[in-house]
Amino acid sequence: MHATGHLRMGAVDEPLTEPMKITFAEGRVDGEFRQVFGEMTAAPIRVGSTPLTLTPQYGGYADFLSDDTRRGEFDITFALGSAHGLVGRPLSGCSVGSDADAVHLVLKDTVPTRVISGDPLVLAFGARDAEFSAPRTSGCGPLGRVLDRALGLPSTAGANAFDMDVTVAIRSYA
Repeated sequence: MHATGHLRMGAVDEPLTEPMKITFAEGRVDGEFRQVFGEMTAAPIRVGSTPLTLTPQYGGYADFLSDDTRRGEFDITFALGSAHGLVGRPLSGCSVGSDADAVHLVLKDTVPTRVISGDPLVLAFGARDAEFSAPRTSGCGPLGRVLDRALGLPSTAGANAFDMDVTVAIRSYA
């Protein structure tokens, strides 16, 4: 799955021009539906004119099974980095959210699914969550309060939005 889009969270209001890439598998194991999360990679997002970057990371939970109310859901954290010298250089363990308190996204359809290719099967759709809350920074030590203020965190549910233009390539396994 590749996704670009736009992130509005607290004082952050930035496009996601480089795709987040997520690999996962789903199917029946011993008659039961199961999903296995593989990997998530993403480029750092520059935060306005500040020296800060946010890099989306897997937050420990993913469920991409769609139903009538949602496209799927997953937890995400944002590693904080500094663009001084090296873009996205991490601030050692400092992030928005943590494994214990991640940003929980419940994605809803915004653009209907369309088939891009039949062989291999490639689908595209739009999804959005405009109801998530964003926690304070975590693991930032004494910089935490300054970073929270700069990023407008914590940010309550309804004040944030994550819009995604998604492309999914589907491959069968025997």
